Amino acid sequence: MRDLIIGRRHISDDEPCYVVAELGGNHGGSVKTACQLIESAAGCGAHAVKLQKRAVDTLYTTTMLSTPYTHAHSFGPTYGQHRRALELGESAYISCRTIARSCRVDLFATAFDEPSADFLMRLGVPAIKIASGGLTDTPLLTHVAALGVPVILSTGAGVAADIDRAVTVLSRHTSQIALLHCTAAYPVRDWAELNLRCIVTLRERYPDLVIGWSGHVSGIATAVAAYVLGARIIEQHFTLNRASKGTDHAFSLEPAGLRKLCRDLDRTRVALGDGRKVVYDTERAPIAKMRRTDTPEGFRITGVVEEVFDHADPREVRAV
Repeated sequence: MRDLIIGRRHISDDEPCYVVAELGGNHGGSVKTACQLIESAAGCGAHAVKLQKRAVDTLYTTTMLSTPYTHAHSFGPTYGQHRRALELGESAYISCRTIARSCRVDLFATAFDEPSADFLMRLGVPAIKIASGGLTDTPLLTHVAALGVPVILSTGAGVAADIDRAVTVLSRHTSQIALLHCTAAYPVRDWAELNLRCIVTLRERYPDLVIGWSGHVSGIATAVAAYVLGARIIEQHFTLNRASKGTDHAFSLEPAGLRKLCRDLDRTRVALGDGRKVVYDTERAPIAKMRRTDTPEGFRITGVVEEVFDHADPREVRAV
C-alpha cells in the first residue's frame, strides 16, 4: 500500500493531496520574507513549506564560485556571492520553524549535500527532499536515507534506469520514499515536456511508493491533471509577488493562485467519486421535466413542474 507519513499527515491514495509550497530562493535571503511566505502559504491551505539548503563553499568548485554572475536576478557579482546571499542560516531556520509550527504547517527543505542534510536533522525536520540533481548522487542518497526521516526524490533529467538505481539505494535504509515526476527546466516552456503521463508510469513501476509531481510551470491546471493521474504530492513554487527579483518568481504561484490550487485539488478529490453510476436525489426533479415516458397520449413528459431556485453563493461563483 502506498503510504507516507510526514509529521502528523498520512499521504496515500485515500487521503487529501499533500500540497508543498516551494519557497526556494523566493525569500531573497530575508528571514522576514521567508516567514511571511510561510504564513501566507499556510493560510492558502498548503500542508507544507519547503526551503533549500546548501553548504555553498564545499558544494561548488572554486572555479564555479568565482564565475561572474551579473544579470537582473543576481544577488551578487559572482555565483558564489549570489548563492551565499540566498542562503538562510541556523537562526533564520529556527525562526521559520517557529512560524511554521504556529501555523500548523510542515517545514522541511531540500538538502543539496550531506552537511546540509545533517543541519536539517538537527532542526528536527519531518522529511528531507532531494532535488533532481541528486538523482544519481549515490553518496547523498545513501546518507539521507539513513537519517530516519521520509525522503522525497525528484526525478527530473532522469530515465528509468536512474530512478531504479536511486530507489534501490534508498530502499537499503528506508521504506519511506516518495518519487516526484519532474521536468528539470526552470521554467518548463514546452508544454509537451511536462509529460504528465509519466506519473502513471511511475505508479505502475513502483506500486508501493507514493508518487507526486514537482511543477516548474505557471498556472494551476496542470497540478489538477497531475492529481487525476495519480500524484498525491504536489509541489509548486510560491511567491508573494511574481514581479520580484529572482529567477523563480515568474513561474511561481502568488497567494491567490495557491489558494485556488488547494481548493481545486480538494474539490477534484471529492468530484472523482467512487466510479459507481447511481441516481442522485438532486437529479430527480430536473429529470422529471426532461425524460419522456409512455402515456395514453404517447411518449410525453409527465413530471410535476417545480420552481427551482439557484442558491449558489455569489462569492463562490466569483471565486471560480
